[in-house]
Amino acid sequence: MIISPRKLNSFLLFKLPAAYFCGVRATSLNDTTCVVTVKHKWINQNPFNSMFWAVQGMAAELTTGALMMAKIKASGKKISMLVAHNNASFTKKATGRVTFMCDQGEHIDDAIKKAIATGEGQTITLNSKGINAEGLQVSEFNFEWSLKVKV
Repeated sequence: MIISPRKLNSFLLFKLPAAYFCGVRATSLNDTTCVVTVKHKWINQNPFNSMFWAVQGMAAELTTGALMMAKIKASGKKISMLVAHNNASFTKKATGRVTFMCDQGEHIDDAIKKAIATGEGQTITLNSKGINAEGLQVSEFNFEWSLKVKV
């Protein structure tokens, strides 16, 4: 089974309903890139009339996690994945539709290959930037993922 944006959105509904009901939606997923959007609305706002930081974090994490899940599935191995650390910076109020993108599929391939070859856990830091409709960056997230081949 291939992981697609439609399947990711169904996954959100049943496994991560908070993200789904806040409007987080995968729009594109290929071998190198995952794109997720979320629109500022009443259910996901903060008291300052912009998107709550955690909603942005859910969208950003999905870009990195979905790429990771797709790559692990393609490897044919059982590999566990876990966010070990993360950090974020916010540069502008997030209003309107914000698009998050991670385009580091090749880095994931390298980490998975190394984990399989060595049998040792690997860490990889993936980046996702939130861009508003005007093309301005509103936030940037870094997620350090830990990978380990299951025995």
